[in-house]
Amino acid sequence: MEGSVIIPTLRYKDAKAAIDWLCSAFGFEKHMVVPGEGSVIHHAQLRFGNGMVMLGTARDDEFGRLQTTPDKTEGASTQSPYIIVDDVDVHHARAVKAGAKVVYGPKDEDYGGRGYSCLDPEGHLWNFGSYNPWRE
Repeated sequence: MEGSVIIPTLRYKDAKAAIDWLCSAFGFEKHMVVPGEGSVIHHAQLRFGNGMVMLGTARDDEFGRLQTTPDKTEGASTQSPYIIVDDVDVHHARAVKAGAKVVYGPKDEDYGGRGYSCLDPEGHLWNFGSYNPWRE
């Protein structure tokens, strides 16, 4: 099997802008983008190493009634991806330069590794760290 068997999904008010920002700030690469009319993104897949996230434009459809954006939950997230990176401090600097709002700065964790957490422009919580539970 190639890649991860768990793929987080997210919805964005402006998925097109989110895709560009996630690639610029976090280093994701576009794998597939399925545009709709206007600025709607029906489905997108972004790769990072052997992992992936899928996202699309928030809309009032069957799935949209089950998953929403942080602005609809007063900023609270119901899930947040953890992504393993080689150099936490370099990745953190890149994200900050792109405008990520850091909620927990880089720090060494008691359980091993180093990590940080930040919010993207629409308020989704992202976690990055060097701790790799597959190797521990």
